[in-house]
Amino acid sequence: MSTESDAKLRTLVVEDEWAARDYLVELLDGSNLAQVAGAVSSAEEARQILLGEGRHAFDVVFLDVRLSGGRNEGLDVARELAALPGAPLLVLATAFHTHALQAYDLGVSDYLLKPFTEQRVEQCLKRLRARDPRPGRASPLRIAARRNKGLVLFDRDEVWAFEAAERLTQVHTSHGAFDIDLSLAAIESSFGRSFARVHRNWLINVAHVKELTREGETRVWVGDGLAAHGRGVHVPVARERAQQVLDLLLANTAGLRRGNEPTRSRHCEEVTPGTRGARGRWRRS
Repeated sequence: MSTESDAKLRTLVVEDEWAARDYLVELLDGSNLAQVAGAVSSAEEARQILLGEGRHAFDVVFLDVRLSGGRNEGLDVARELAALPGAPLLVLATAFHTHALQAYDLGVSDYLLKPFTEQRVEQCLKRLRARDPRPGRASPLRIAARRNKGLVLFDRDEVWAFEAAERLTQVHTSHGAFDIDLSLAAIESSFGRSFARVHRNWLINVAHVKELTREGETRVWVGDGLAAHGRGVHVPVARERAQQVLDLLLANTAGLRRGNEPTRSRHCEEVTPGTRGARGRWRRS
């Protein structure tokens, strides 16, 4: 796909089918023309974001027509959004040709038919960039997560880690753990170096790592304070990523001589990045 990436379109995906939502997110992120800043599955969630000040965080919304168990509630959301000042560009996505006339009556920017294709999505994004030559608004990129029937919003600096389990992804924060609709691959693509992949099921915010332990298996403690007294979550580190993670944690620290990093032995108990005199047994140089 295209490699143009001077300024990416900040995108919200509204799609109730998990497989279609995840595939569209991958196509958008893979285009280098868009950055998926959020993904939700219902008209109610879309309204909470778009009908308030949250709409200013997005340049374009990809909106499924048929939401909520077969109803065309996406069209209702499109009408409500079109009536607001400063609304983002709108692309309707559906499996049915019959909605095309209604879509253009609403002034939408484009119309995507399912199944989505890489070429069609790229063509759509190029059209959108031509209509809006200044993509990327000043609002900070935030994470939208679910809480019961509502939404909670976090700045990325508030996030400790993302965890994938089956088809669900959770975001771990100081406020608790919440479900989100983005895959780890989409999150990794959207946030780049802000989060590090330490395991196939985990992304961590390196800035919140307080401990690394290698007793039996490598784990990091991500959160507020140390594990004994603070709040946070223990995250497993894959064996093949352990040295890379250690190097990453020690890259901007002082207190250990080069070569005195913790060994892989069970006797090495703890490393606290960014502190002087970290405890544990060290390999002698």
